[in-house]
Amino acid sequence: MTSGSPPGAARSLAVQAVLLTLICLFCVFPFYWMVTTSLKSQAVALQSPPAWLFTPTLANYAEVLFVDRVGVSLINSILVAVATTVLAVVLGCPAAYALARFEFRGKRDLWFWFITNRFVSPVVLAFPVFLIAREVGLRDTHIALILMYLTFTLPIVIWICTDQFRSIPYDLDEAAMLEGASQWRIFRSICLPLAMPGVAVSAILSFIFSWNELLFAYILAPKDAKTAPAMAVTFMEGYDVPYGKIMATSTLIVIPVLIFALLASRHLVRGLTMGAVK
Repeated sequence: MTSGSPPGAARSLAVQAVLLTLICLFCVFPFYWMVTTSLKSQAVALQSPPAWLFTPTLANYAEVLFVDRVGVSLINSILVAVATTVLAVVLGCPAAYALARFEFRGKRDLWFWFITNRFVSPVVLAFPVFLIAREVGLRDTHIALILMYLTFTLPIVIWICTDQFRSIPYDLDEAAMLEGASQWRIFRSICLPLAMPGVAVSAILSFIFSWNELLFAYILAPKDAKTAPAMAVTFMEGYDVPYGKIMATSTLIVIPVLIFALLASRHLVRGLTMGAVK
């Protein structure tokens, strides 16, 4: 700030700095509390008032990884989240391109169906999906979770990518057609690379949803295909609540998503802002 700046501007910047600091503390504190509690023994975690200074221990992590099979549930989460994300992108991108570039009968109805599919409350579908999975023999399998998550992630991919394909000038398609390029070649070599920020955003959101989802993971995969969020909930059964183990499992669940989000943040911001200014 220059020496000639008015006092009101200085006060405004100070207020903004204080507000931003408070917002950061408000957002970061739950993560701090989760990590520190995961490093406490049960006796220390139950102390009142809370113990701010304590001797950290990795016993909770060792127990959840090697005794409670949380490591297996993390592998299940990775398999389900990656498979769901790949299928959602592979199926959603061509569908989004068709909706953005072609006119056909029922297009508006199909678009409305894709969008409203995302608005259905998962609780409404829980019991019917449970019965169907049990009858067809898919309960406690990765396939059941992947198929269920696709019903929510596929509309996200189609919604975001359709907007991205619409922002690409149609003149590029016409120029490629004059050169003899097929429609598939245009989609693969021209439109898809240009829409990659939107594809990246939809893939990130699909992965995060599939990784964090709890309701269907809890009712469809009770044992062999149990994911990490469902495993964390099982620690709360009974009268004794092992806060250290719950927080250790939660930390193991959050860390991969946090790393993934930090690595992909550039694509996330670019994809969400692309098309805002033309």
